[in-house]
Amino acid sequence: MNIGFIGLGIMGKPMAGHLIAGGHTAYLYSRSGVAQELLDAGGKGCASPAEVAKNADIIFTMVPDTPDVEKVLFGKDGVAEGLAPGKVVVDMSSIAPLETRKFAARINEQKCDYIDAPVSGGEVGARNAALTIMCGGTEAAFNRVKPLFELMGKNITLVGGNGDGQTCKVANQIIVALTIEAVGEALLFASKAGADPARVRQALMGGFANSRILEVHGERMVKRTFNPGFRIELHQKDLNLALAGARALGVSLPNTAIAQELFNSCVAHGGAAWDHSAMVRALEMMANHQVAKEIPTC
Repeated sequence: MNIGFIGLGIMGKPMAGHLIAGGHTAYLYSRSGVAQELLDAGGKGCASPAEVAKNADIIFTMVPDTPDVEKVLFGKDGVAEGLAPGKVVVDMSSIAPLETRKFAARINEQKCDYIDAPVSGGEVGARNAALTIMCGGTEAAFNRVKPLFELMGKNITLVGGNGDGQTCKVANQIIVALTIEAVGEALLFASKAGADPARVRQALMGGFANSRILEVHGERMVKRTFNPGFRIELHQKDLNLALAGARALGVSLPNTAIAQELFNSCVAHGGAAWDHSAMVRALEMMANHQVAKEIPTC
């Protein structure tokens, strides 16, 4: 297929690379320029999102937030200017469900399909083509794009109509944030009590408390490796969506609010770009104790 990919950051770059490796012709755009390795692999750089859309039958977007998606789709030289009937726009960003439905309606007016397909799995999942992909759209459009999703992920689900994929992603981010907080509290408690947090983590991985977050982010907490796979500022954005949605629905999400406050504390200490596993640092500051000592770098 002729496919397009807009947004080639930490996540988008390896995702686009998998599509190119799958034999598809890829038209690429990024505000910061297209990485040379993607061009060397056969990708074709474009001057604007509109140029991507003119050349591609299925156009993927992977940008940070709701306003970024709106600008890429409907701004000057945006995707909408390059669409023709029968094309598919697939937004893999994590953005507001309500705005997603509005974007989908505008794309549908141009006789094109729209799928919201946010992902979970972070940089590691993107690099390993192991993302979880949560989709909202028609079954026909989903089936058309599914072979491409399978090049980027492993757990691919059509949740429902437009916006439902984004709602599922918000739910995912609530669970992830609260689990990071729980793992951080547990390892901090163990360390303060004098136990080896690395061995405690290893023991817990064999029991009912095991989780992917204990495995991956628990290791980050012990080894003090907080370079981002997924930045705190991005998780803050997702929890803002959760809390705003909860207010609109008349639902209380007390622990989600606490997790957001812990992220806010990290940001106040210069941690907007830390990996979200560094939420543990907020807990450590309150306890005046670190899970483990920082490992010196050469």
